[in-house]
Amino acid sequence: MKFFKLWMPVFMWCILIFYLSDTPNLTTGLGIWDFILRKIAHMVEYFILAVLLYRAFKGSFVLGFSYLIFWPSVLSFLYAVSDEIHQLFVPTRNGNAGDVLIDGIGITFFVLQKFFAQK
Repeated sequence: MKFFKLWMPVFMWCILIFYLSDTPNLTTGLGIWDFILRKIAHMVEYFILAVLLYRAFKGSFVLGFSYLIFWPSVLSFLYAVSDEIHQLFVPTRNGNAGDVLIDGIGITFFVLQKFFAQK
């Protein structure tokens, strides 16, 4: 049951990201704000994924602080890369290395938040 409570939110969040990436013509119709909101959403999505992975790793394994930061960050980044590759196969979407960098900003916010919270 502990495994389910720790890891199910991670899997559900990954499914949500996959679903949103699989949606053709995903826009808000707000012009320039659409672009800005989508980039902010990228950062927030991957910040949350890193937080959920951190929570799951912390509750599942005995790891030092560096590993508790490293593994969620790396796995979140790899999921961001796989998400952009996935979008190459979705009509009207395209994989974009710039979006991976924006996802990385969200992951970096996670790392900074954990680093400063520890002090």
